[in-house]
Amino acid sequence: MKILVCISHVPDTTSKINFTDGDSKFDTNGVNFVINPNDEFGLTRAMWFKEKQGASVDVVNVGGAETEPTLRKALAIGADNAIRVDTPATDGFQVAKQLAKVAKEGEYDLIIAGRESIDYNGGMVPGMLAALLDANFINTCISLEIEGDKATAIREIDGGKETLTASLPLVIGGQKGLVEESDLKIPNMRGIMQARKKPLNVVAAEEVSTRTEAAKFEKPAPKGAVKLVDPENLDELIDLLHNEAKAI
Repeated sequence: MKILVCISHVPDTTSKINFTDGDSKFDTNGVNFVINPNDEFGLTRAMWFKEKQGASVDVVNVGGAETEPTLRKALAIGADNAIRVDTPATDGFQVAKQLAKVAKEGEYDLIIAGRESIDYNGGMVPGMLAALLDANFINTCISLEIEGDKATAIREIDGGKETLTASLPLVIGGQKGLVEESDLKIPNMRGIMQARKKPLNVVAAEEVSTRTEAAKFEKPAPKGAVKLVDPENLDELIDLLHNEAKAI
């Protein structure tokens, strides 16, 4: 079984976020980047298929050379090969088109993507990718088993869970539950050293027009000062909750 895991290069959630050019561009200065958490859950599940069923695992990213440390980490976790499509990720459709080209050329049986990335939270790429490949698609996937060319998956739905079966090739949008956080693999020194020798292939991008463009970003309003209220003064507390906090 050939598996392709899509890897997004995203800011660590502890990083301080700023914008430039009139709040229209993300400022990368001083920001630490990591594997998108939803993608890391998928990568860890792919490692399980590699260890238990002998699958081969490739990872792919759409981005510039600055994303290569993130791909190297995926190799250190255990992926066999890495592919970087040499173009900035501009919007969901453009990324899906680049990934589809790699997937078609590699003839993969299973393509694992995170259901969304934690930077833009678009949630578009896995579904678009499946449509471009004319492959089966299961989103919000929290469990996946493969037997031969058949997959059994569980996905989250409003108010519950749904069990589905599908034939390969299959695209999934994975999330926490596919594996648990305690199952995530931390690269050891041996894995890091091996990752330096594993192939990281840079491929030319397909020419794709951008369908959407960010006009402006806006940070959440800063939290206001804390107000302390005498617990015996219920009238003042009710007034603040009703007129200021709009909580009641």
